[in-house]
Amino acid sequence: MMKKSLSIAVALTVAWAGAASAHGPSRQKLTETIEINAAPAAVWEVVKEFGKPEAWMPAVASTTSQGGTAPGATRELTLKKGGVLKEELKTYEAEKMSFSYKMENPDCGILPVNNYSSNISVEAAGSGSKVTWNGAYYRCFLANNPPPDQNEEAANKAIEAVYKESLANLKAVIEKK
Repeated sequence: MMKKSLSIAVALTVAWAGAASAHGPSRQKLTETIEINAAPAAVWEVVKEFGKPEAWMPAVASTTSQGGTAPGATRELTLKKGGVLKEELKTYEAEKMSFSYKMENPDCGILPVNNYSSNISVEAAGSGSKVTWNGAYYRCFLANNPPPDQNEEAANKAIEAVYKESLANLKAVIEKK
């Protein structure tokens, strides 16, 4: 009886360990910030335009948008490297200088993420401003054993590159004025 109980315990432990290592993707989160030598209102004036991110996002060639800044508004970002990203505005709080959006129908060939949502906010920081951009997402490949270009590392590198390049450009655009 003792041997049988021990055998069952070992079998269950092995099965549980196998199941634990065979899980799918984990939700990734990234936050990037930048300080800009300008008043928050001046920074918000550029960032607030949900339908015109090409003013500060260098990867975006042009944008088609509908709905302005009302929740449910949409935008299609045509990228300079090719491809189109579709996004929907979820919240817009002008008084808090913040908005959030979600990517619709992701294209893994353009950006290796799935279920991507994001928030951008501007706040006072010393004599200038701080812009915070945070996102949450999954890798593009949702099953186990993703190809290298669709795993967590690829997703994190892609989002980090977009955030850093865009925030650096926002700083340059605003501080040039």
